[in-house]
Amino acid sequence: MQNFIDEIEQRTPAGIAAAIGRLIASGRLAPGDRLPTVRLLAGELGVSPATVSHAWQALSAVGLIVSRGRGGTFVQDAAPRWLPARSQSMIGAVGPARLDLSHGTPDPRLLPALGPALSRVAQRAETPSYQDLPIIPELLEVLRTSWPYPVETITIVDGALDAISRSLDAVARFGDRVIVENPSFPPFFDLLDQLGLERLPVAVDEHGIIPADFAEALKLGPAVVLLQPRAHNPTGASMTVQRAEELAHLLRTTAASADTIVIEDDHSAEISIAPDVSLGVWLPERTLHVRSFSKSHGPDLRMAALGGPAALIDPIVSRRMLGPGWTSRMLQTILHDLLTNGESMAQISEARRIYFARQRALADALGEFGLDVVQADGINTWLPVQNERDAMVRLAASGIRVAGGSPFLATPYLSSTGGPAFIRVTAGALPDDIRPVAEALAAAAHPPDSALHEVGARWA
Repeated sequence: MQNFIDEIEQRTPAGIAAAIGRLIASGRLAPGDRLPTVRLLAGELGVSPATVSHAWQALSAVGLIVSRGRGGTFVQDAAPRWLPARSQSMIGAVGPARLDLSHGTPDPRLLPALGPALSRVAQRAETPSYQDLPIIPELLEVLRTSWPYPVETITIVDGALDAISRSLDAVARFGDRVIVENPSFPPFFDLLDQLGLERLPVAVDEHGIIPADFAEALKLGPAVVLLQPRAHNPTGASMTVQRAEELAHLLRTTAASADTIVIEDDHSAEISIAPDVSLGVWLPERTLHVRSFSKSHGPDLRMAALGGPAALIDPIVSRRMLGPGWTSRMLQTILHDLLTNGESMAQISEARRIYFARQRALADALGEFGLDVVQADGINTWLPVQNERDAMVRLAASGIRVAGGSPFLATPYLSSTGGPAFIRVTAGALPDDIRPVAEALAAAAHPPDSALHEVGARWA
């Protein structure tokens, strides 16, 4: 009990929660340890039971503790082992929250209605032969028209991660090096680890991969470059045409990267405000471009288009025929309808406008509260904080849930060494009244007793 008293400097819900969070993060409180009862700790601290109860709720909201009813309250056990490592570290968010900005998924209210599409395609989806093309012709035509560069062939797979996993299987071998953005999407790191591929992290700024860092990494002879051209997760950065051309030039002129393949994950194409961009414009024979529709049309569609040279795509299609074979042509027909129906297209256009407005309003409001950030594209925003765990706990005490930044970093930092700390905010899920949320985010990022650190151009 004395450990708790000595650590708690501020006897408010946020202060109590932050102190317990530090004890858990340091290992002084281990998974499964039982915590004092609310009344016992409240008596020792000289506060009301409601104050401690609110602190416990904040810790539970970020997945640090769990209540077992009359059995007591305990430090949360480890995440299920069937989850990949980075997913285990992200599972902390449990229970209800007043405002959940942690999930990185689109606002369900902004997805196009599926009911009309289902009624229109009910009689049109057929599979007369197991040897039919994996992509229905009408969807292929729409995708070719909207692709960022003339592409030799396109196929359909079950979502962006399926496309990236199959692409890595086809072009990389155990021990190969892969350039990844830092920060980046945590499942990418899990996937590379499971395939035995070495990460070569490169920093990003508001325009994407930083060329100087990219040039250094290319000298190590990577087999693959894995990047997100638009609405980068977690930073919300979108690559400019000029930046893409510069990266393509470096790939062309660096001897050690003569055979390097580019895999692009354009996961937010339909809701991004940035121009369509791809290194495939300059390197079509070496680029695998992935365009998925989860963020724009619904995660449960599990649909992504994979385009590139036939020499790279055909082996992927061939191998897939010995597994799932093809992605449901019924789902493909629904997607085609959503991409061509006027009402659905208008709904997507409106969603794009609303996401842009929310990102702009958040950036403006954060600036008013002393936290200057670059306006992000897509649905996520990356915020620097003084202490990741403290920021999450303080926000949870206010009923706001965000994602911790650590899983997104290719090279984990140690806060004790003064390394950068971040949180990811799903700005796409913000309410209409953004100012109170922005005020809470700014206060949690840099508590009143700390100096506001300048936000540099580099996010990692």
